[in-house]
Amino acid sequence: MDKNFYYAERMSKLIQIETVSDYNNRENENFAVLRQELKVLFPKIFEVCTYEEFEGGILLKWAGKSSENPVLFMNHHDVVSATGEWKYPPFSGAIEEGKLWGRGTLDTKGGLFCMLQSAEELLEEGFVPETDIYFESACTEETDGIGCDKISLVLQERGIRFALVMDEGGMMIPDPFGLTKEGSCFAMVGVGEKGRADLKFVAHSHGGHASTPPKDTPLVRLGKFMAEAEKGKVFRSKLSPVLLGTLQGVATKVKSAPLRFILKHASWFKPLLEKIVPALSLQAGALFKTTLAFTTAKGSNGLNVIPETAFVTGNMRFSHHQGSAGSIKAISALAKKYDVETEVIDEGIESGISDYKGEQFAFLKKHIEKCFPNAVAVPYIMTGASDSRFLSRICDNVFRFVPFTVTIEQLSSIHGLNECVDIINLEPAVNFYKELMQDVTK
Repeated sequence: MDKNFYYAERMSKLIQIETVSDYNNRENENFAVLRQELKVLFPKIFEVCTYEEFEGGILLKWAGKSSENPVLFMNHHDVVSATGEWKYPPFSGAIEEGKLWGRGTLDTKGGLFCMLQSAEELLEEGFVPETDIYFESACTEETDGIGCDKISLVLQERGIRFALVMDEGGMMIPDPFGLTKEGSCFAMVGVGEKGRADLKFVAHSHGGHASTPPKDTPLVRLGKFMAEAEKGKVFRSKLSPVLLGTLQGVATKVKSAPLRFILKHASWFKPLLEKIVPALSLQAGALFKTTLAFTTAKGSNGLNVIPETAFVTGNMRFSHHQGSAGSIKAISALAKKYDVETEVIDEGIESGISDYKGEQFAFLKKHIEKCFPNAVAVPYIMTGASDSRFLSRICDNVFRFVPFTVTIEQLSSIHGLNECVDIINLEPAVNFYKELMQDVTK
């Protein structure tokens, strides 16, 4: 049997289990079902490794010949809900058209399956790592991250410090900014991630009947505030050192010779690039500065009643250069202009930034380009939050990368419709993790 198809059939079993994260239902019985399925799929791992659970998350330790400089591989197993009209049912795990379909194929049961499949095969081959290898998978990543948070604190208490951590994050994409030559491929390796904060913006009034509305009622003030915030001038754009590395990495495959020169020497053109690149796409703009998305709202309870209190909430992804405090201060100043109060629901935590010029990144880049010769490994800052932000407590080299080649459409399917992975990705991904596990422990 073709290995890719064999892997797809095994991974499909995980996709069929509806492990949807829900703030209001932390005891989702499907998480226990999935943990049991992992034990069936990977018997060697669960025979050899020590096993612990924290808030539904799992921690496995594969003891090596030494406990010095251990490494950690992680991918969460919870998923977001799947609504709307899908080409194939989102929890069918259908294998059709050369793809495995379903919620979690990319985010991120795919990465979980491939890393554990790699370890299972190495165990079957009799491999013993030179140093301890840990595996972690939480079921709260899509909500508040409490599982991985607790695991990282326990490991910190035990005095564990990892030489390398590998989590979900970037993948291999052909053209991240719409600028590069046909046939290009970039392995986007997250060396850090923007922080996440949740805010509430509240407007008050004396209320009243809707038949005689005064000017600037709470919803109107909130609307004006949101409209100005959306113009994008609240937060500072900056070409950070990591983003500089991103642009210089992409420059090697840029079609336009003048633009290739500018990106290659991006440090010379910082003011120009800080204005131009964010306009290329939403994704590019989000790399340069803090963003804020308004997500929920509430006014009065009556169709003919002016609210005494109205609010909207905002999900902020703050940049490293402005940080949580600076970003909250900036948006609060704008809110005050419209007589809107700012309440901090969750100020978030700031992830560390791993050195993309350091030894461990060079090690990872070597293995990526060995296993995927057409790919150029490029550092970047993730705009989404991941569980690995908690691992910055106990590791200086936290990298966010899953070795799947995806299209822009597939990237858009994450948290959207028709999430899928090409099954030809599976064998190369398993082989990549095997190479990494064998070499990283030397």
